[in-house]
Amino acid sequence: MDILANFSQGLLVVLQPENLMYCFIGVFLGTFIGVLPGIGSMAAIAMILPITFYLDPTPALVMIAGVFYGAEYGGSTASILLNVPGTPAASITAIEGHQLAKKGRAGVALFSTATASFGGGIIGMVVIALLSPFLAKLALSFAPADYFAVILLGLIAASAVSNGGALKGIAMVITGLMLGTIGIDLTTGVTRFTMGVPELRDGIHIVIVAMGLFGVGEVIASIRATRSGTATQTVDYSDFYPSKKEWKSLFAPILRGGAIGSFIGALPGTGQTIAAALAYAVEKRVSPQRKDFGTGVVPGVAVPEAANNSATQTAFIPTLTLGVPGSPPMAIVIGALMIYGITPGPRLLTEQPDMFWGLVASFLVGNIMLLILNVPLIGIWVRLLNIPYKYMYPTIIVLICMGVYSLNNNVFDIWLTLVIGVVGYVMRLFRFEPAPLLLGFVLGPLMEEHLRRTMLLSRGDPMVFVTRPISATLLAITALIIVFALYSTARTHRRALAARLGSSRKEQPNEL
Repeated sequence: MDILANFSQGLLVVLQPENLMYCFIGVFLGTFIGVLPGIGSMAAIAMILPITFYLDPTPALVMIAGVFYGAEYGGSTASILLNVPGTPAASITAIEGHQLAKKGRAGVALFSTATASFGGGIIGMVVIALLSPFLAKLALSFAPADYFAVILLGLIAASAVSNGGALKGIAMVITGLMLGTIGIDLTTGVTRFTMGVPELRDGIHIVIVAMGLFGVGEVIASIRATRSGTATQTVDYSDFYPSKKEWKSLFAPILRGGAIGSFIGALPGTGQTIAAALAYAVEKRVSPQRKDFGTGVVPGVAVPEAANNSATQTAFIPTLTLGVPGSPPMAIVIGALMIYGITPGPRLLTEQPDMFWGLVASFLVGNIMLLILNVPLIGIWVRLLNIPYKYMYPTIIVLICMGVYSLNNNVFDIWLTLVIGVVGYVMRLFRFEPAPLLLGFVLGPLMEEHLRRTMLLSRGDPMVFVTRPISATLLAITALIIVFALYSTARTHRRALAARLGSSRKEQPNEL
C-alpha cells in the first residue's frame, strides 16, 4: 500500500503543469534526436543538459529522463527505414525491422515497435516502483568501504562488457578516473594536474566531457560514414496495423523482452544494447516463429524494443538508490544531480521523495505521451530522414557550442569540447569505447572520497575491505569479473591467431 500511496503522490507531482510541460519537451526532443542516425541518447542528454541548469531539480530530472527514453524510443525509426540505427540498441531492431520494410510493411514494423516500447516501459516502471525502496533500505547499511566496493564493481562491470574488449574498457575507465582528478582537491585544497592552465582549476565540467565524446565525436564519425541521408522506404498508413495473428504474437515477446530488459537494466554498467541483444537471442530460441527469424517477423521487432525500453527505465534503480550508473547515460544524470547539490543514494528516497516518485510516475506519463505522439508523427520522422546530412551536422555542432559556452561564458570550454571530441573520435578508430571513460570520470571523485573516508575510519588499515562482509563479497565478484574478462580476451586472441596461422598455411605452395 505504501508503494501505491507514494506512486499516487508522484502522479500529483508530475501532473503539475510545469513538470508535465518539461516531460513533454523531453520525450519530444529525445524522439527527434533519436530518429537522427548516429546521434544516440548520450549525445541527446549531453545537448539538453545545459538547459536544465535553469530549472528546479524535479522538472530537470523529468526532462532528462524523457530525453533518455524518448531517444531510445525514436532510435528504431531510422533502423527500420534506413537500416541505420539511431541508437546502438536499435541495431538489434534493424535485423527484423528493415526486412519488414523491404516487404513494404514499414508501417507495421514502426507500429509494433511503438507498442512494444510502451509495454516494455510500463514493465520497467513497475519494477522500479517495487525494487527501489527495498534496495534503498539495503543500501542504508552500507559503510564507506561498501560504497567504494560497489562503485568499483560498477566500473569494472561496465568496462568488461565494452565492445572494444575488457582491457581497452579498463584503460578507458582509468583514463576517466585520471580526468576526474583534475582541479582543486576538495580534501586538501591543493591544485592537481592543471598543467598551469587557470581554467582547469575547477576541473572539467561533465557537460564538456559528455558533449565532446558523444556529441562532437558522434558527429565526426557519422560524417565519415558517407550516408545518403534519404529514406527510400515509405509508410503506407492504410497498412499500418498488424493482423490479428500478429497482434496475438506480440503479447508474449513484449513480456519476455520487458522481463529480460528489466533485469539487465538494473545491473550497474550494462545498458540497453546488451538487454536488446540478449532478449532477441532468447526469443530466437523460444518463439514459435523462430524459423522465420531474419526474414522479417513482428516478434523479432517487438522483443528488442521491449527489452530496450524496460532496461532504460530500470537503469535508474542503481543510479538513484546506490549512486552507481545503471548505464552510461546515467552517469550524466548523476552529474546533473550533483550540480544541484543532490547526492544519489539510499537517502534520496527519504530526503527527496517528491522528486523520486515524481520521476517514477513520469515514466508512465512519458510513455503514454510517446505512444500518442509517435504513431501520428511517424510520417514527419520519415520526412526528417530526407534532410541531407551536410545541413544537419553543422546545426548540431552549433547547438553543442552554444550549450557549452552557456556554462561559464568562456570560449576555452568550446575549444576543450572540440579537442575532447577529436580525441574521442580517434579512440573510436582504435576501438576504445568512450562510455567507460565517462563512467570513470563521474564516479572517480566519489570513489576517491569513499576510499579516503574508509582509510580515515580504519586508521590506514586496508584489511577493512575484506573484513566487512558486503565489501568483501563485492570485491570478490569484481575479481571474478576481471578474471573472466581476461580469460575471454586471451581466448579470443588465441582463436584469431590460430585463424591467421591456418590461412597463411593454406596460402603457402606445396613443395614437392
